[in-house]
Amino acid sequence: MLKPSAFAHSGFAGVIGVARKDITPPLGIYARNWGAAKHDRAEGIHRPLTLSALTLQQETSAPPLVLIAADLGWWREASCECAVREALLNALELDPARLIFHLSHTHAGPVLSATCAGMPGGHLIEPYLQSVREAALAATREALACALPAALEWTTGRCDLAQNRDLRDPAKPRIVCGYNPGAPADDTLLVGRVTCSNGRVMATLVNYACHPVTLAWDNRLISPDYVGALREIVEVRTEAPCLFLQGASGELAPAEEYVGDISVADAHGRRLGYAVLSALEGMLPTQTELTFEGVVESGAPLAIWSRRSRAVSRTLAAQAPVAALAIKKEYALTAEIEHQLAACSDHVTGERLRRKLAVRKSLGDGTHATFRQWVWRVGDTFVVGVPNEAYSHLQLELRRRFAGHAVAVMNIANGCTGYLPPADLYAEDLYQVWQSPFEAGGLEQVLEACAAGIEALARVEC
Repeated sequence: MLKPSAFAHSGFAGVIGVARKDITPPLGIYARNWGAAKHDRAEGIHRPLTLSALTLQQETSAPPLVLIAADLGWWREASCECAVREALLNALELDPARLIFHLSHTHAGPVLSATCAGMPGGHLIEPYLQSVREAALAATREALACALPAALEWTTGRCDLAQNRDLRDPAKPRIVCGYNPGAPADDTLLVGRVTCSNGRVMATLVNYACHPVTLAWDNRLISPDYVGALREIVEVRTEAPCLFLQGASGELAPAEEYVGDISVADAHGRRLGYAVLSALEGMLPTQTELTFEGVVESGAPLAIWSRRSRAVSRTLAAQAPVAALAIKKEYALTAEIEHQLAACSDHVTGERLRRKLAVRKSLGDGTHATFRQWVWRVGDTFVVGVPNEAYSHLQLELRRRFAGHAVAVMNIANGCTGYLPPADLYAEDLYQVWQSPFEAGGLEQVLEACAAGIEALARVEC
């Protein structure tokens, strides 16, 4: 029988920096993210969009791991994402495995596509992308310059904001994107707290899987969706930046979604924010563990646990494992999609074709596409980023396999190409299946690549 000994939060101790920049786009920028929308341009601001940089080093002279979290939707073109990331890698002289540029996936932000320059407000996109590059570089340099000895420690909470959104249509033999009250949903909330040596909280990291699709086609405002109110709640309490990390949310979203009412998005954010504060309140002081001291005989035999200081792991390592995914045989080639788009007059169909064309161009016209995943070891925690929209099976399975560690999983990390649903859903008429350019089994391949990366990093010595 396993004997009790000690409990401690998964964590890393080293040199940590954080900085933030405002990346709210100009009014009038092209922001058509919904096929059902009747407008093209953003007409106002609900809450500002932000970009935050977190840097992790064993010591100030060591190369950093750089995590950038931005209130942006998704990259419509691989070339736009590449231009931003390559600029950072070159300016910072970083190994590509050591940078993750992660998007929150708000559906109320500007369109990230240089080829939309001819759309209403599209002329503002390229200057905006340049400003995002500059903000990311400035935030990273500032984070490195102000970095302090600190610890990043994690705890797990729960929040039921995220619900399953694969609903079987009662009128047709298909599955639609909407609240399914009869299906389970991953409610795991992973919260990271960065604390410097004097006990001051420097930052909070929130890793949670839930599509930010509260605000939809009736909304005409730039917004981080529920993430804005989440940040507000946490930052008022902690007096430190809060970084949101979108989890593997392919089939997860709020029950109430697709509205134009910003108060609904704010209520969702507060709901998640209070869950974060609850998790933070349950954490031990930084670099502390609970140690089993023995039993005191009273009316009952009482187990006594006491707080003790502990040494936290200083290990940092990064890998970028590769998965070669098969592209659907029936997925149209570039020329065919361009021909369909040229002949299309329907607004919704045209939007779908434009997105499909961007995906195909990023993949090329071959039969397979090679993708990197990003796997970091941060102390005794693992951080995983995938350039796709994976279903929650990815994070659930990785956390099951590596149950002794905190595992933070992010969708839309260093790119965004398509959905990764489980193979057993490919027999269904389901948006995430027909949107995805990949054959069944892609999610499972990515899972194994990430798991192999974690296993390799687990063997790394400090």
